[in-house]
Amino acid sequence: MSLDAVLSQVVPTVPECLAVGYVDAGSGMLLSIRTVDSHPREVIDLVAAATGDLFNGPNVSMIEKMFKRSRGLSDDGHHYFQEIIINSDNLIHVFLRSKSVPDYVAVFVCRRTANLGMALTKARMAMPQIEAAL
Repeated sequence: MSLDAVLSQVVPTVPECLAVGYVDAGSGMLLSIRTVDSHPREVIDLVAAATGDLFNGPNVSMIEKMFKRSRGLSDDGHHYFQEIIINSDNLIHVFLRSKSVPDYVAVFVCRRTANLGMALTKARMAMPQIEAAL
């Protein structure tokens, strides 16, 4: 099944989900997106770029290197930050790093009225299906 088709199937399974995207955080490129509403292309592109900054920005990379150094670990490319949740005025943004391709991140956008625990759980449950689509 194509990534587009999988994302279309995932949207209704996550509580109050408005959009699901899959981003290559290494390049900041949007691989696919499904939304229940139309959004300006500039906004969608910025979300993809911001996802790259959140997971691979210079300060985040520095923190990860410092954690490894303080624990006596080599810099093997493993990332400490696997999930990020951002609550805005009206929305919940759940960012989940892929386990199979660590540079890929799924972005789930839900209404703020969604139960955060359920949204996170359902987003996590969708990840194997999304990862298998590539």
